[in-house]
Amino acid sequence: MNTADQLKRGLIALGLTLPDDTQRRLLAYIALIEKWNRVYNLTAIREPEKMVSHHLLDSLAVAPHLHAKRLLDVGSGAGLPGIPLALANPELHVTVLDSNHKKAAFLNQAVIELGLDKVEVCAERVETWQTQDRFDVIISRAFSDMGEFVRVTQHLLAPGGLFAAMKGLHPYEEIDKLPPGFKVRQVLPLAIPGLDGARHLALIGKEEPAASLPESI
Repeated sequence: MNTADQLKRGLIALGLTLPDDTQRRLLAYIALIEKWNRVYNLTAIREPEKMVSHHLLDSLAVAPHLHAKRLLDVGSGAGLPGIPLALANPELHVTVLDSNHKKAAFLNQAVIELGLDKVEVCAERVETWQTQDRFDVIISRAFSDMGEFVRVTQHLLAPGGLFAAMKGLHPYEEIDKLPPGFKVRQVLPLAIPGLDGARHLALIGKEEPAASLPESI
């Protein structure tokens, strides 16, 4: 099976409908990763077929569970999951952030070649980066454990926003180590076509303040 058919079948399995042009751009994206991988170590995965399952479909599996206008992808690396999500939803404003300047150079090139006019590349350390525009969703695929992820990015979350942590096994231990004031809203199991092993998406938000009791008369 070629990568185009693999992607098409994978999208059907995920229940996603994407235009043919978007699918072509997704494949152009992994071709770009493959090209840059010869010089920069963007990803340990080298085979295009594995990139479809382990990169594209793994990233796109979270799309139905994210409802955002502005998304921050922290520790984006080669642009995962931010760039596939931006390609799948042209209305989504995405910032892909990675402190590695070589990876940021690749991300800038990908944005240009794929025509992603609503994607911004940021080569900064997230814990010190400041912006006036907060994010509805802050997502991480391989940045750190959930507690650290929330701690270093919480200043960038919009009111009512969510953290989305992409994990393998159910992150029971990490949930117990979340900073005070945050709680897991959902942990969703994900089935990724062509990818063996467990995958989960943990959605984390701020705890709602307890409602005050009415004063007795």
